[in-house]
Amino acid sequence: MPVVPILRIPPVMDERIERLEIKVMATEDALEALNRTVYRQQQELALLREQLRQIAQQVKTNQPSAPLRPEDEIPPHW
Repeated sequence: MPVVPILRIPPVMDERIERLEIKVMATEDALEALNRTVYRQQQELALLREQLRQIAQQVKTNQPSAPLRPEDEIPPHW
């Protein structure tokens, strides 16, 4: 079986590859942090939407069916 020569990467290229690998790792870390942030915000948004739906339902059920007469309203200074 013939011996395959091992290719040597020049030091300059090796340094460039190492810097790129470091940048890729940093980018992956940042992406993971952003994913966690987006997930947390989605959970908070879902909770806020549910709370808003409940509040809107409460407001809807507490409103009178007929409009109030002006003489039934309390003056603003009371």
